[in-house]
Amino acid sequence: MLNALRSEWFLLISVGTVAAFWRWGPVLFCGLSNPLWLGFIFLWLFVAILGSALAVVRHADVLAERLGEPYGTLILTLSVTAIEVMSISAVMLHGANNPTLVRDTLFAVVMIILNGMVGLSLLIGGLRHREQHYNLQGANAFLGVIIPLAVFSLIMPDFTQTTPGPTLSRHQEIFLMLMSAGLYGAFLTIQTGRHRGFFTLDDEPAEHAARAHGPILPHALLLLAYMIPVVSLAEKLAHPIDYVVETLQFPDALGGLVIALLVATPEALGAAKAALRNHLQRSMNIFLGSVLATIGLTVPAMIVVSHITGRGIDLGLEHTDFVMLLLTLAVSVVTFASGRTNILQGIVHLLLFASYVLLLVEG
Repeated sequence: MLNALRSEWFLLISVGTVAAFWRWGPVLFCGLSNPLWLGFIFLWLFVAILGSALAVVRHADVLAERLGEPYGTLILTLSVTAIEVMSISAVMLHGANNPTLVRDTLFAVVMIILNGMVGLSLLIGGLRHREQHYNLQGANAFLGVIIPLAVFSLIMPDFTQTTPGPTLSRHQEIFLMLMSAGLYGAFLTIQTGRHRGFFTLDDEPAEHAARAHGPILPHALLLLAYMIPVVSLAEKLAHPIDYVVETLQFPDALGGLVIALLVATPEALGAAKAALRNHLQRSMNIFLGSVLATIGLTVPAMIVVSHITGRGIDLGLEHTDFVMLLLTLAVSVVTFASGRTNILQGIVHLLLFASYVLLLVEG
């Protein structure tokens, strides 16, 4: 018991950070005009949130071992999606209205996961195990829902004629919200019921069978305990982000990128570790499930938040982002078309991720 408590030492840091910013927040934020202090406050909050998110993933992984696939991955993706929705809401509601924050965050998450995370997982998995296998039916099911959701959410708003700019009318937003939630709900039905076997692989190594039995409640409670500081500190992180974007005139996409990094990094580590252990099915469930949950749940949630707060959102991608999304979706279809992967596919996805970073930096 004592060893278990010692392993949760970061919870004290998270709670202490929450207490410090709730008690002395105005004092801590008053010196943001000093670049060194701005960097210190940003890193403090970023590390506290990221560390808590990593702990959420750690306990979700244990629950995954207890419950088996696909329920374990489902817990992980829903937990991280909840963090994403609350972080976007906190940043969006703080400071001046940024109508592109939702779009920028969604696009950054898709690029980080479908290119960076997929590329890293397939590369290190291929280097160690040459070829890796996964259930092709599961990959097809994921992509069959991800592609229409991505197109309707991030591309279609550029072509609608009802409203000007990359936006949707109220009726179109309601339709998108219902369609996204409905498709995600239908997917969950087949993932956890009728076609559960699509998301498992019978011959995948069972490396942690010895830990497959044990209490679930402590890990579930600790998962929730680590999520609470994330929610609280996300609102505080909005202060340095808004200062950089609004005062220092950095690109608006920076806020979305920061949130995307917080959301995607824990899952990226989990997917890479699974691929390294030759658990590619687990890895695939993580990264494709993350993209699906990000679009299928975040879009409806943020449309609701937009209507409640009266802050409009621009969903349609523009310029190079538009092309990068189409290219990423097309390459993903090719990558997950055979039931096996190798290092070449990982290299291609990493190059696409490098292109995304280059285009983002050059604006």
